[in-house]
Amino acid sequence: MTKLSRAVSRATIKGPLTAFAVGAFSFSSILLSAVSFPSVAHADPAGAHPAAVDEAIAALRAITTMRADFVQTDANGGRLNGTLTMKRPGKIRFQYQPGVPLLIVSDGAALTMIDYEVRQVQRWPIRNSPLGALLDPNKDVARFARLIPTGRPDQVSVAVRDPSHPEYGTLTLQMVRKASAPGGLELDSWITTDAQARRTTVHLMNPQYGIPVNEITFRYRDPNPQNHRAG
Repeated sequence: MTKLSRAVSRATIKGPLTAFAVGAFSFSSILLSAVSFPSVAHADPAGAHPAAVDEAIAALRAITTMRADFVQTDANGGRLNGTLTMKRPGKIRFQYQPGVPLLIVSDGAALTMIDYEVRQVQRWPIRNSPLGALLDPNKDVARFARLIPTGRPDQVSVAVRDPSHPEYGTLTLQMVRKASAPGGLELDSWITTDAQARRTTVHLMNPQYGIPVNEITFRYRDPNPQNHRAG
């Protein structure tokens, strides 16, 4: 990989992913909470019932493990491929295509972004990242969610935004009805929009559910050996 292509790769990933990881949401717990979610009183002009929000939350919570291919697209149209692995509670790994020196992993407590080229490790509590809305099991976030009209009965789109912290941005989950998916809804993609209106889209493909996932998946090799972090 040339210096230019490395620079492009880093800009393509780190710009949106810094927004993706740092654009702190103070809400969480769509995927993993065991609590009951109240109905969200947001009418959908397209005719969908607000109960679809609870349905989407329940479907995400029904995922125990998942592996899927993904395509990440940033605000400038830059695209990168990779593999996503998720495990309840609160664990996720974004493994990028060969040649991309970045890794994103959550061990259930913190979201970590590792840049192996510059030997930099950045960590944020899950609750302070957009992925908190998918991973953190500690808070009821239904009160922050609203249904987005799609015009299609086979699609459900839910936007999650904390009105008391507009600087945290918005996470929009896009789901499609599929009988074989947990809860009958499959997570197709999500969009993070930061406070500067920059959008990063992650589109999932070929999902596999309920597969064995080893805990070592959510560890990483520390680029600074003196830290002695196994991975």
